[in-house]
Amino acid sequence: MARPRTAARTVEHPAVAEVSLQQVLEALVDPVRRAVVTQLAGAGTEMSCGTFDVAVSRSTLTHHFNVLREAGLIRQYYVGTTKMNALRTDEMQERFPGLLAALVGASAREDRHPAGR
Repeated sequence: MARPRTAARTVEHPAVAEVSLQQVLEALVDPVRRAVVTQLAGAGTEMSCGTFDVAVSRSTLTHHFNVLREAGLIRQYYVGTTKMNALRTDEMQERFPGLLAALVGASAREDRHPAGR
């Protein structure tokens, strides 16, 4: 008996034109989500879910990926069974010019000179 064919796994993404600045800023207020965005920007390429350097559980990280995806900041897709994450840099630059660059720059400065230290 032949195995039934299964459809390719896909992930839904909003059109960046439908994303509000409020939604993006609310997604970026969380330090774990900012870390994901800055790590993606620093890598300059896609990263699998398990490669991020964050101190949260896998299920919590999944939640953070969902928030970032729903805010239009990342695109997720499968390569086999691995879920990959890509920063939607060009689309975000077109919708909110300079926002991601400012975020990444501010995060780098804060890493070098933490507030209150």
